[in-house]
Amino acid sequence: MNLRDLVYGLYARRVEGRLDHAQVPKHIGVILDGNRRWAKASGGTPEQGHKAGADKIQELLGWCAETDVEVVTLWMLSTDNLNRPEEQLVPLLGIIENAVRALAADGRWRVHHVGTMDLLPARTQSVLKEAQEATQENTGILVNVAVGYGGRQEIADAVRSLLLEHAERGTSFEELAEIVDVEHISEHLYTRGQPDPDLVIRTSGEQRLSGFMLWQSAHSEYYFCEVHWPAFRKVDFLRALRDYAARHRRYGT
Repeated sequence: MNLRDLVYGLYARRVEGRLDHAQVPKHIGVILDGNRRWAKASGGTPEQGHKAGADKIQELLGWCAETDVEVVTLWMLSTDNLNRPEEQLVPLLGIIENAVRALAADGRWRVHHVGTMDLLPARTQSVLKEAQEATQENTGILVNVAVGYGGRQEIADAVRSLLLEHAERGTSFEELAEIVDVEHISEHLYTRGQPDPDLVIRTSGEQRLSGFMLWQSAHSEYYFCEVHWPAFRKVDFLRALRDYAARHRRYGT
């Protein structure tokens, strides 16, 4: 361990010691950004960057478990990412599949897919379904793996699901128009039954949501971190929690 690592370790323990666990967010959404830029800066390949980013996930969940976080949503692949050239997309999907298998094999986390399953290759669909089924009885953190996820797509899928449900009941469009409200749509989101994210973290310095959890993040707090995702450290995570705890949440009032 070099001097810099020692200093960061001491600083992280100091920040953690002052952290009020009563003020810790229960649901954290994370936009895992900067894998390719980290790889480029390190002289590596994009595939190596994505692999390093996947390896970071278990560290993050360990930190979340230590601080009483209950739900974590990881944006691993957007619907836009599916338009990448095949030579980029195929290795990326393989890395994501391995990461999801590792989450399931860990034995602590409950894995839940959020996204449009039909847009994904059959092998990726199978991995996601198997991980969800294998971990449904686990009692640890609920880990939403957002693969093939887009916020607009989620809202469109929720409305479609709502319409189909009421069509089966024989509800007329006029009747549905009279009763539909925010809660009706929320019940058809990928994250139905879960609390909305209290905190959304995006790494790599970008300060935008890019379509992440558009519906659920209406009252979320945001934390934008300069470091690329593979270089994200525990001290960066603790700073995000400290910053969140210092804010006064008004929920639009």
